[in-house]
Parts: sequence; structure tokens; C-alpha cells
Amino acid sequence: MLWTSWLVLLLCWGTTSGEQQADESDGTPAKARADPPRQRSPPPVEPLDFGFVPAAVYDTHAYYEPGPIGILFHMVHAFLYAIQPNPFPKDMIVKVIQQNMGGIKIEEWRKPDNVVLLLQWIYYEVGFLTCATIGIMFVVLIPIIGMCFCVCRCCENCGGEMHQRQRKNADCQRGFYTASLVATSIFIILGVLIAYAANHNVTIQIKSTRRLINTNLRDLKTFANNTPAQVEYLTAQYTTAKNKVLSDLDNIGPLLGGRIHSQLEKEVVPSLDTALRMAGAMRETKEALENVSSSLEVLQEETAKLQASLSGERASLSNTLSDPACTNGAVSHTCNTIRSTLSQLGINADFSELPDVSHALANVNTVLKTDLSNIVQKGYSSFNDTPKLVHEQTKNIVSALPRVKGMLDKIGTEINSFSKMFPVEASLVNFTIFLNQGQKNIESYYPQVDQLDFYRWIGCVAALCMVVLVLAFNTLGLLCGACGYDKQATPTTRGCLSNTGGNLLMAGVGFSFIFVWVLMAIVTTLFVVGGNVEKLICEPLANRQLFKIIDTPFLVHPAKKNFLPGMLFQNPNIDLTLGSLYRDCHENNGLYHSLQLETMFNINSFLNRTVYNKDLAKVFESVQVDLQDIMLLEQAGRDNLMNFANSGVGEIDYEAYLAEVNKGVTLVDLLSFSTDLEAQADQLPRGALENALKGHASSIRQIHRDQVVPIQQAMSTLSQSIKQLQRMSNNLPVKVTNILSAIDAAEYLITHNASHVVKRETKGYTQSLEGYFKQYTEWVKNSLTAEVAQCKPISNIVDSMEIVACSFIVDSVNTFWFGLGGCCILLIPSIIFSVKLAKYYRRMDTEDVFEDMGNTGNHGDIHGDLAVVSSPYSDTLTRFPRASAPPSYSDW
Repeated sequence: MLWTSWLVLLLCWGTTSGEQQADESDGTPAKARADPPRQRSPPPVEPLDFGFVPAAVYDTHAYYEPGPIGILFHMVHAFLYAIQPNPFPKDMIVKVIQQNMGGIKIEEWRKPDNVVLLLQWIYYEVGFLTCATIGIMFVVLIPIIGMCFCVCRCCENCGGEMHQRQRKNADCQRGFYTASLVATSIFIILGVLIAYAANHNVTIQIKSTRRLINTNLRDLKTFANNTPAQVEYLTAQYTTAKNKVLSDLDNIGPLLGGRIHSQLEKEVVPSLDTALRMAGAMRETKEALENVSSSLEVLQEETAKLQASLSGERASLSNTLSDPACTNGAVSHTCNTIRSTLSQLGINADFSELPDVSHALANVNTVLKTDLSNIVQKGYSSFNDTPKLVHEQTKNIVSALPRVKGMLDKIGTEINSFSKMFPVEASLVNFTIFLNQGQKNIESYYPQVDQLDFYRWIGCVAALCMVVLVLAFNTLGLLCGACGYDKQATPTTRGCLSNTGGNLLMAGVGFSFIFVWVLMAIVTTLFVVGGNVEKLICEPLANRQLFKIIDTPFLVHPAKKNFLPGMLFQNPNIDLTLGSLYRDCHENNGLYHSLQLETMFNINSFLNRTVYNKDLAKVFESVQVDLQDIMLLEQAGRDNLMNFANSGVGEIDYEAYLAEVNKGVTLVDLLSFSTDLEAQADQLPRGALENALKGHASSIRQIHRDQVVPIQQAMSTLSQSIKQLQRMSNNLPVKVTNILSAIDAAEYLITHNASHVVKRETKGYTQSLEGYFKQYTEWVKNSLTAEVAQCKPISNIVDSMEIVACSFIVDSVNTFWFGLGGCCILLIPSIIFSVKLAKYYRRMDTEDVFEDMGNTGNHGDIHGDLAVVSSPYSDTLTRFPRASAPPSYSDW
């Protein structure tokens, strides 16, 4: 067990005392540490890639498929279930073990509890006991019966008399006995084949046993060779976490500064964005004021020109209507109608009274002399320099990197030295040597095993040859008797071949009596042993009920709860069972988890004490960041915003402007007026008046095209600019005040409350560094649980033992006695049918004689004209030394 102890020490990494001891060594009460106050969840830590632990590839496939012979195995299992249908007596076996652990004493069995257990055991074994009793009676009675049968036949009884009565159904009886003996022989042959197949299967599977032994030993060597490399890989991956920590410390400015920047930008950037948008609004306001000013000048000038044009056209049209032609009765009405509309030829909008915006434009131009956008961009730059500022203020951390690296290297050295504290490699070398020597010792027994198996095979074949000998006599007897039988021959005149067949059948009967009881003794012994091994060991091992017995608490000793940890670790209170160990190893988990070594060697506690170094934590706590130098908006920018708010843009009479631009340029639509004028001219007689009116209509269209359309475009531009100014100037002082308040709040946050943000993000940054070590410790723990020292070979050994013992040997042995036992039982009817059938094949000494009633004075049974004459055996020999064939009468 020394190599096992060293192997366990290898996998646990240390002899630490447990979680409670670790807590006390840290100086923190366990209760206080078990219930920490609820805190904000730490930020996510970048996952580290530790790669894959070198996996061991095991060769053993502990699975057995018997093939066609499996049908015979299932038949035997069904037979055993019929004999023993009771469930596995787990509780009874546990009681027997617990009550007799100190040794079995005869007087102890007289106690009532033991008597009850004995009765329960008899009830459980009643099927086997019944069959065993029958087998023993068979073994005892068959020789006696055979001896009596032999003596009886020697006394010319029990079919020993060489005389055969002639009956009408003789052929029918002979056919029945022949068919029965043939059927019985066929079933006996099947039994022999079943037994021989089982016997041969043992020899074949012994070779497979060698393969299982070799692969299991090879897997154990792989287990021993790969485990140190896996442990070394675990310790080497500490470098991954260490390098990541050093890299983050070296880049503390971008990392920590970026974290602080990302938290503060939620308040700072929106305020600067509003100031930057206000700078754009200033430029847009200037453009809008310039548009208003220029549009207003154009409108005032163009409307004056339009007014003059319309006045001239109105006067000219009035002169035309003063023509004498308009005094005619039919024409006068049209002229009067036109004359009444002359007053509509005038302008509607008057822009001369609108207030000038030059004062507001001058103020805005003064405001724009200061580049607010540049000032805001300086605020952006100052805030975005937070990582650089953090880098400048954390030079002490960067300068301490060699010292931190030394601390981390020391931790790595402690981990490496701890993993090499024990002579693991030497122990594993010794373990490998032990495996090699064990393999050589096992292989040295292979010739002896082959020799013993050959003897076993010869013995089983010899037993089967006894049955085959009887079958040979039966077969030859049937062949000789059937081929030599002559229906025309009398019992005393049967041929030599027929007589030989009968003698062979009787020889088979004799050998049956000689061998069958020996074979039944073998069958009974193998049945009792093999059947109970199958029901009490193989089946419970297959469904793991056997583990439950071994794992029963306090089975071995009333003061020792669990057997396995008491044997391995001298601590029976560990909740470790053989069943759980087998399940974990069957799932190919690590031995550290399967043996629950954390209860003795707590790797997590060791790593917590080693990795989380207090000196390293003090280095992290020394991080101090001051953001007082950050300025978001200079005083010039603030003054610029206030001047813009007081520029007078909000004092413009926008309603007056909108009222004028919403009016039409003229009192009437000139195009409609000219169209109506032409229509009325068409109503007049053709002449100078009509042509004059149409000329005026054309002039009015020309005025609309040359003067009204440009004025409408200028009015549209003025309307858009006025609406834009009105929208931007709405609550302009309030907007500017809000911007300045937001910037003040952001600056106050940076200068006064940023320390909380800095502390929080510094703590988060420190936690991220610690998170790399936590990832390493979690990865180590998970690797120890599932990947390091995977104990599949242990479960493979158990499964291989089950396959060899139960599937290879016990199933084959049970199948052997099943086939041989069937042969023994069928030899009884074979004896009966052989004895009966031999009477029809053997040559008799005497026979029944038929005589004519008229020629004899004897009286007997009358059959037509014939009578059967019976005489004592001695008289028959005297009177008929050689009997003749019966007469060929048609009624016989």
C-alpha cells in the first residue's frame, strides 16, 4: 500500500488541515467570513485560456459481448432464476457479517437471532437445497438401482429372461421405443454440445483474459506516467495568470484610466455635447439673421418697384377705359365691370415697417469671434486624457513592477516546491517497477494456467466422453438393430446384426449405470457452487448491490462508520464509499475528487493562502488617482454662452415678420386678373378697345413674372429664416443656463465626487487582477476533479474482474453443468427405452409356438384354427431345442 499512499499524496498537493484550519490561520473567524455583506457584483473579468490538461488515453474496453453462446447463458440465468427467484439478501448478509465479525462459534448459533438468520438463509437457499438433495439422492440411488437391476436380470427377471411374447402390437411398441430412444439421444447430444461449447468457451476466454490483464496493467502504467506531467502542467499554468497580472499592471493607465473614463463619461460627455451643439446653433443663428437681413432689404426694394409698376398699369388701363367706345350700351357694362376692379391692382404686404435685425446680427457676430467649438474640444481632450493622467499618477505602481514580479515569482516557486515536496516521481517509478515485476510474475504463470486449463479441458471432455460412449452404444445399437431387423424372423431366429444391435443397447445401459451417478455428482457440485456464486456474487456485482453491502455503515466495527476511508486514510468518518468511488472512476473523473481528498488535502485552502498574498494586496491598495486638473469648459466659453443668450435674438418681433410673410404679394392674383381681363375683352366687338385690353392683360402677366415671382421667393426665404430663429431663440437663456449647470455638475463630479468613482473602479481593477488568480484556482480545482489522474483504470479493473470471473468462468461453468445435468437426467429414460428396445433386437432362447388344434392334445388360447401352446422353460428346451418359424397362415 506504500505506492498507493504516495500516489494519493501526489494528487492532493499538500497536507493542509482543512477549511476551518485555513480560516483560523488567516486570522479571520469562520462565521464572519461565511456571511459577507451584500456588495455590488464585481465587473466581469477577462477569461484566461489555460489550455488543456494532457489527457491519458486508456486502452482497456471493459465490455464483453458473448456472442451466440450468450443464448445459452441466458437460458442458464433463466433456470437459476426459476430455482432462486428471491431478491438478493443484502440485509441478511449484513447481519451475518456484523454478528460474526469476531469469528464463528458453534455456541453462538444457538442464539435466537442467529437461529432466525439460519432459517432465513435456508428459506433463501431452498431452491438450491432442493435441487442439491435431488442430485445427492440421484448419486446415491443410481448405483444401488443399477446393482439391483443387474442382480435382477441375472435372476432372469427385469427383462433378463431370453423369451419374448408374441403380440399383435409388437411392431408398434418397437417403433415407439425406437422413436423415444432416438429423441432422447438427440436431446442428450444437444446437452453434450452445450456442455462442450461451455467447456471450449473457457479455454478461448482465457486468452482474452491475458489481453484484459495486459491492457489493465498498461493503463495503470499510463496513469502513473501521465499524472506527474498533468500536475506539472497545472503548476506551470500559474505563469499564465501571473503574466496577465503583470501585463495589466504595466498598462494600468489605459486599463484603470479607461474604466474611470467610461464611468465618468456618462455625465461628462452629454454636457459637453450640448455645449458643442449650442456652438453649432450660434453659427446657424448668424446665418439665419443674415438671411433675414438680406431678404428684408430685397423685399423692401422690390415691393416699391412693384407698387410703381402696378400704379402705372392701373392708370394706363383707366385711360383705355375712358375711350368713347366704352359708352355704347352693350360695351359700357363690360367697361364698368373692368373699371370697378382697377382698385385691386396694388400690393398687399408692406415690409417697410418691419424692425431691423442688424443689432442682433452684430451681437451674434461679436459672440462668434470666440470659437466655442474649440473651447469645447479642449474640454473633450482634457477629459479623454484621463488614462494618461492615471498613468502619470500611478508611476509608483509601474515602478513597483519588479517587486510585484518578485512576489508573483515567489508564489510560483512555493506552488512548484509544494508539488515537489514529496518524492512523487520516485514513488511512481517504484510503482511502475512494481507493475512491470507484477506483469512478469503474472506472465510466468501463463504456462501453468495453460497446463491447468488443458487438464481441466481434458477432464471435462472425459466426462462428456462418458455420455458420448453411451450415445455411441445407443446409436450403433439403433443402426444395427434397425438394419438387421427382419419381420419374418422369429425371436429365436433373429440375425447376427440385429442381435448385435440389442447387445449394444444393453451395453449402453450398463455404461449408463456405471457413469451417470459420477456425472451427477459432478453436476451437483458445480450446480451448488456455480449457482450460488452467480446469485450471491455475479448478479449483485452486476447491479452494484455488492457495493452496498461493503458500504454499509459500521459493517466492520461499531465505531468505524465507513470501511474504505478507514482502510485508506485511517479516518472512517469520511463520507467515501466503494460505490461512489466506482461511479466516479467509471465516469473517468479525477482521483482527487473520487477519493474526496479535499477532506484531507484541501488544495483550495492552500492556493487561497498562497496566491492571495497580503503584500501583493497592499501594492494594489496603494493606487491613488486625483482628477482635479480636468477642466471641461473654460471661462471664455461660459462668457460666450451668456453673451449669446443676451444677444437680442430672442427680442426680435417674430410675429410681425410672420404676419407679413404670410400675406400675399398683391391684393389680387395678377394671373387670374389678367385672365379675367382677357375674357372680358373677348366679349367686346373686335377693334382697338379689345386689342388695348388684351395688351394690358399681357403687361400684367409680365409684371407678375418679372416682379411678383422674385418677391415670393424672397418671402419664402425670409419665412424659413424667421421660423428657424424663432425656434432657436425660444427659451434661449434657459437652455444656456441648463448647459452651464450640466457642465458645472460634471466638473463638480470630477473634482469632488470622482474620488468615489476612482475608489470603486480601482477596487474593480484590483478585483479583476485577483480574478485572474481566482480563475487559476478554479481551473486547478476543476482540473483535479475531472482531468488530472483520471481513475478509469480502477473501474476497468473491477469490470475486468467481473468479466473474467462471471462472464468467462462462472457463466461457462454453469452452462457446462446445465448441459451435462440435462444429459444425466435424460440417461434415465434412455436406459428404460434401451432395455425395452433391446428385447426386439436380441436373439431369444425361446419363443411362443403355434400348433394346429387337430394335431395336438394341448389346450390353450384358440385363434381360428390355431392354438398357442405354452410350456415351462425347461420343457421348451427339451422339446424344442431349435424352434421353427411359425406357419404362414393368412389369419396370423
